[in-house]
Amino acid sequence: MQADFVIIGSGSAGSAMAYRLSEDGKHSVIVIEAGGSDIGPFIQMPGALAWPMSMKRYNWGYLSEPEPNLDNRRITAPRGKVLGGSSSINGLVYVRGHAEDYNRWEELGASGWAYADVLPYFKRMETSQGGEVGWRGTDGPLHVRRGPVTNPLFHAFIKAGNQAGFETTDDYNGSKQEGFGLMEQTIHNGRRWSAANAYLRPAMKRKNVEVVYGFANRVVIENGRAVGVEISRRGKTEVIRANREVIVAASSFNSPKLLMLSGIGPAEHLKEMGIEVKVDRPGVGANLQDHMEFYFQQVSTKPVSLYSWLPWFWQGVAGAQWLMTKGGLGASNQFEACAFLRSAPGVKQPDIQFHFLPVAISYDGKAAAKSHGFQVHVGYNLSKSRGNVTLRSSDPKDDPVIRFNYMSHPEDWEKFRHCVRLTREIFAQKAFDDYRGPEIQPGEAVQSDAEIDAFLRQHLESAYHPCGTCRMGRADDPMTVVDPECRVIGVEGLRVADSSIFPHVTYGNLNGPSIMTGEKAADHILGKTPLPRSNQEPWINPRAEISDR
Repeated sequence: MQADFVIIGSGSAGSAMAYRLSEDGKHSVIVIEAGGSDIGPFIQMPGALAWPMSMKRYNWGYLSEPEPNLDNRRITAPRGKVLGGSSSINGLVYVRGHAEDYNRWEELGASGWAYADVLPYFKRMETSQGGEVGWRGTDGPLHVRRGPVTNPLFHAFIKAGNQAGFETTDDYNGSKQEGFGLMEQTIHNGRRWSAANAYLRPAMKRKNVEVVYGFANRVVIENGRAVGVEISRRGKTEVIRANREVIVAASSFNSPKLLMLSGIGPAEHLKEMGIEVKVDRPGVGANLQDHMEFYFQQVSTKPVSLYSWLPWFWQGVAGAQWLMTKGGLGASNQFEACAFLRSAPGVKQPDIQFHFLPVAISYDGKAAAKSHGFQVHVGYNLSKSRGNVTLRSSDPKDDPVIRFNYMSHPEDWEKFRHCVRLTREIFAQKAFDDYRGPEIQPGEAVQSDAEIDAFLRQHLESAYHPCGTCRMGRADDPMTVVDPECRVIGVEGLRVADSSIFPHVTYGNLNGPSIMTGEKAADHILGKTPLPRSNQEPWINPRAEISDR
């Protein structure tokens, strides 16, 4: 069992790398995946998105440690354990992130990863339907589209934002992110267009690509060089040898875990765990970041929401329709309208994100009210709170210890209180007059800072965008784990390329940036000259200094 490149993880970045590294036929690639097949309606039907995330079969099922600022709740931290990784269990929302996110990466030491550098990779990976001409890709593996937007509540939401004085945008993944607009989905021909469907399946048709289903225990390091991966499968331990490089793309939880199990990480912690220290890198597992959100829910006075489809019978009808035609309600994730807003004057880029949904429901599929309703998932996306990932023991089968340390920065509380009040202002606009019933949650009684804070402590959830735990940066920075070519500092022949290398969380959902990371990393791994930098200038709100809108 050997290949030129051995990739741990078949997720967003891993699949993209498998596709690009094998493209010219010169190199052999083995992808190690701990989960199983992604075939079946639970994953492939966009409308069924709540199911795979709640199934142990497809999800590592991690929980955070009790979060002190959230009433000691343990927050669910799902990651995909299936072909396609988290792109097979996510909400199918496609957001590139803001230009300033990547410029910030460069400022933090990730040279060559500024917006001008990454924009060509976003274009290379996309086939965009209805995106802004000149800013979007037209022939990449990843198909991106908008929903049908037939529900009147979507239109009411966008109109309400406009009435409140905010910008609208025709393509938030184009030149202008800020504003209210239509949300983009990784859906193609009615199916979830995961990294497995977009990248890995085409790659697996090549003779030089193989997927091995097994559990990666550690990276094998000999004389300071990564030479293979020790895996468990069918009750046996084997080593898959890498002729050239080992690439870790196992998620922001499992990538640092694997490095630490392999002897790369904070020396004191490794010694406590009884692991021989190969390389002392204190940044491994540090710098954990995520997005949080809460659901703001309202009763709809008209029977236009998806509530009628929630009973089992009608869900079955929608499922049958999708199975036969790949159409109907099952062909959309129902996130079809959104907004990207700035929280205050003087804020340069949007930092609050809204996903609008024409039903009042929780992620587990339970209705919030026994009536028609609508909701937004609202989150402040540029938190200064930082957590970490550490080992529970030296046993690879043990879950990592995940401490997000959510809401540990006072600014987070200010921004999330603003989110509550801002959402009320938007839902109070004339566009919702025909639909607006009572507020379900937080509820009209929740008004003061203290009341809002109590609501947030109980109801804030992860938006499932963890990143940062194997930070990319300057090689002389002690907290850096990988250099700007994704090479692990202190070990030859080892790279990490997934959302764990993000120096700072991007604004928006992480699937798009993770795939871009795999695309760009593949060029570094092959020693190719990176794609030429873009000279396109994104839109900046001319009122940014004086207004939030």
